[in-house]
Amino acid sequence: MAKEIVAFRDVDRARLLHKSYGDEEALAAVVSDIVRDVRIRGDEAVAAYTERFDGVRFEGGCRVSDREIEEARQLVDPEVLAALLEAKRNIRDFHIKQKRVSWMEPREDGCVLGQLVIPLRRVGIYVPGGTAPLVSSVLMNAVPASVAGVAEIVMATPPGSNGRVSPEILTAASLCGVSEIYMMGGAQAIAALAFGTATIEAVDKITGPGNIFVTLAKKQVFGSVDIDMLAGPSEIMILADSGGVPQELAADLLSQAEHDVLSSAILVSPDARLLKETLVEVEKQLPLLARREIAEKAWAQYGALILVEDLTQGMALVNDVAPEHFELVVEDPYVWLGQVRNAGAVFVGRFSPEPVGDYFAGPNHILPTGGAARFSSVLSVDTFVKKTSVIHYSAEALRRDASAIVTLARKEGLEGHAKAIEVRL
Repeated sequence: MAKEIVAFRDVDRARLLHKSYGDEEALAAVVSDIVRDVRIRGDEAVAAYTERFDGVRFEGGCRVSDREIEEARQLVDPEVLAALLEAKRNIRDFHIKQKRVSWMEPREDGCVLGQLVIPLRRVGIYVPGGTAPLVSSVLMNAVPASVAGVAEIVMATPPGSNGRVSPEILTAASLCGVSEIYMMGGAQAIAALAFGTATIEAVDKITGPGNIFVTLAKKQVFGSVDIDMLAGPSEIMILADSGGVPQELAADLLSQAEHDVLSSAILVSPDARLLKETLVEVEKQLPLLARREIAEKAWAQYGALILVEDLTQGMALVNDVAPEHFELVVEDPYVWLGQVRNAGAVFVGRFSPEPVGDYFAGPNHILPTGGAARFSSVLSVDTFVKKTSVIHYSAEALRRDASAIVTLARKEGLEGHAKAIEVRL
């Protein structure tokens, strides 16, 4: 059935916000079995699942050797290498500005209060392979970890059909200071990173997007390790006025639809003409995509053209949906930017299409999806540090505050707490 323009009053918000992966309980049970098996059998289980799911049998373990990494760099096109280096520089320059430092505040009464900002020792970054090896995800995970001061950055990525990791992914990892690379994917990779095996040391945190099996595995291992977020299929939402260019808007919608059959691409506008012309452009451009089949399915299921009364109503819908990527393609966009409450990243103006952020501008492209932008943030340097409070009381300060502390402790029925104060008086 042909795509139709939908009026604001008829928008099915539930469909925009909640996507079906099928029987998630059944999928979670499968993932649970894999996670438990890897926890028990370690390397043997990782090898078995890699052969089963990826068709690759390990010869001597799944770690990529230093020699393979060195050889990979020689296979990368010089133009690609130059682009990787420039993108890395932009990403690093942006993330350096996020770096926090420890602080201490001495007081006149002899107290010192403060906070230690401590980088995690060892993190695991997951880089998807499958239908589109995501070189940019290496940069977006590893660069902020490096800026944060993480000592050991470990990467897991599934092997390609040739039984190897792409030279570009290996080279990007080498450029970003990744210390270990393991050729493994899916739930088995997440379990191996979380719990360790005989040849893989467990990590403190796992970051990076993946398919539903990766996401469910991250959910199941959380608590044993930390995770960044539960990432779902890619999303783009565009709010455009009559100045939008249909050809450009259609291309931007399809830039996300080609990611996955569950990706969503939504255009919102008070201009019915713009919506109709953009729909025509989408139908023109779809057949030209190399990933046409994926994009067509995504557009049919989760594409939408929504007619609103005005930009105010459109912005309210954007904040309701809380999209991963939000393009603000209107006259005087900074007038409207202050009204954005829920979005993973905002792309301002006609010449800021989403792929600028995916690859090159500097801000991170690992963003909350599925409405999680209502309460969570983009991956950043903060993702890779922990904060520890410092409390140093003087005798004078303890005598001054003792009565209030003892009162609160006894109010809670915790006599031991009260006594720990009184014994010092």
